[in-house]
Amino acid sequence: MTKTLFCAAMLLCTAVGGGTAHAAATAHAAATAHAADTAPPASAASPEQRCHALQGRIHPATSFRVLQATYHAADEPYEINLAPGSTRRTTLPAHCELQAETPARLANGQRYAIRFRLRLPSDWNERFVFQGGGGSNGDIGDATGKLYGADDTAIERRYAVLSQDSGHDNVRNNDPQRGGAMVFGFDPHARSDYGHASLKKSADAGLWLLRQYYKRQPRYTYFVGCSKGGQEGMAFAQRYPEVFDGIVATAPGFALPKAALAEAWDTRAFGRLVQAPGAPGFDVARLHTAFNGTQLTQLREAILAACDAKDGLRDGIVADIAHCTDQEVLARLQDKRCRAGGAAPDCLSQGQIDALAESVRGPQGRAGNALYSRWVWPSGIDSPAWRIWKLGSEDGKVPALNVMLGGQALAALFSTPPSVLPPGLQAAADYQFQLDFDRQAENIQSVAAPYQHSAWQDIAARSADLTRFKARGGRLLVPHGESDPVFSLADTLNWFDEVNVREHGAASSFVRVFPVPGMCHCSGGPATGQFDALAAMVAWVEHGKAPDRIEARAGDDTPWPGRTRPLCPYPQVARYEGTGNPEVAESFSCRAPD
Repeated sequence: MTKTLFCAAMLLCTAVGGGTAHAAATAHAAATAHAADTAPPASAASPEQRCHALQGRIHPATSFRVLQATYHAADEPYEINLAPGSTRRTTLPAHCELQAETPARLANGQRYAIRFRLRLPSDWNERFVFQGGGGSNGDIGDATGKLYGADDTAIERRYAVLSQDSGHDNVRNNDPQRGGAMVFGFDPHARSDYGHASLKKSADAGLWLLRQYYKRQPRYTYFVGCSKGGQEGMAFAQRYPEVFDGIVATAPGFALPKAALAEAWDTRAFGRLVQAPGAPGFDVARLHTAFNGTQLTQLREAILAACDAKDGLRDGIVADIAHCTDQEVLARLQDKRCRAGGAAPDCLSQGQIDALAESVRGPQGRAGNALYSRWVWPSGIDSPAWRIWKLGSEDGKVPALNVMLGGQALAALFSTPPSVLPPGLQAAADYQFQLDFDRQAENIQSVAAPYQHSAWQDIAARSADLTRFKARGGRLLVPHGESDPVFSLADTLNWFDEVNVREHGAASSFVRVFPVPGMCHCSGGPATGQFDALAAMVAWVEHGKAPDRIEARAGDDTPWPGRTRPLCPYPQVARYEGTGNPEVAESFSCRAPD
């Protein structure tokens, strides 16, 4: 860092309430930590007084400083964000809300800091949940402890909950000329924070503040996250295994850089369907027209015709994915192909069939080598939750997330050195469409100054080595939707197989993967996608009851509201017993595929 930049950083720290006073307080905090830990018992002060007393406190090891300490009385109304455009109005228990931040750091004209929010309920259940992030993060999160598939949140169950932004801010750190909100990819430190480094720092400081507030340790610690949050759970298990007793890592993006290759691969495959003859690319505004809703329904019907009955019951659910073969599905797709005189909106062109087959095959190099993973044939392909990623909304108002998020992320965040794309959606689509996949696969693994690690080393969390996590008694649950359009369930199952080989066939003693038939990314799709993975984890960690099955329910937005099914640990599948009501979970058992 140059002297000028160093001085600017110090001035900025002073401007936000840090500077010399902050440095002095940091040094003093280490000397007074023991005194704080031996303060009067919690009963000597009210929860509100103890909350306000944390204002300005600094964690000695990480320099996290409490910028705001707010006490919330019981039953204050609160609106929890669920899926995009969906909220739930509720009330939260009485709790102390803390917002903390590390000292400011300047890089490439950007001010970076790690921020977290921590909620500490007055009626505490003596347990802690770290709430995972999503996408590119850059949002401090609400620290309510969203439980994917459950009806309530961790804070409503009286857990202490922490959420964090992974070291950058989507609003403050945003440069349209350098990747927009992905500008942090141009700074090695910020990229490392995003990948994993901010996680342990936030957990350490949050748990320290929890001890200051309650004057005791949590009895159990848990992590719950999906997507990027699932990647964070995997990063904790592999890099920082001592932190959590139980980790629920749903739809883990543990191979994020390679999954971004798959996003580009899909953009090219589906973009060709709307490409004008002789054009070097395609109009991204037309990508949503590559398939209409009727055609996606035709695709789902073909997949069900090929694979639905393999689990013993034709019920609109493909549970036995291991026996759902390319040959059978492609044969059924031919039945849906437009014939001479057929009406194109109601049937499939050969080009559409080929594009879907190319997508399911996954990105490949020129030599035919896999660059990421193949995919499971998605029985939820006609769900808006599938098409929004690959194609965009059917009305074209929401662009494909594969382009909107995937293009800039691959260029700015998952490449070394990062590439600068022109602003706008079309530039991201052009970049993906014209990509040299072999060269980009090398860029994911390459190291170049000032980066000391590749994007894969910084961000991936796909190691099969969970030795240290197993040794500390950790437990890991990995639910994953069969129709996930972002991260391949097939890749997650291959990862488990690798762990199982390493563990000599005994991986299920501490890690279990639960495929969710029909479910898309974290939620959505024709699925029994409402289930309580945290409760299953608590039973495993605290009572030694390993989850042999997790009961799940279909929501009101599915073809079968209220239907229940068991989710089964891979490689087992839910099979109908032959008697009893086929709409209830009790009529099914978890068994190995025939």
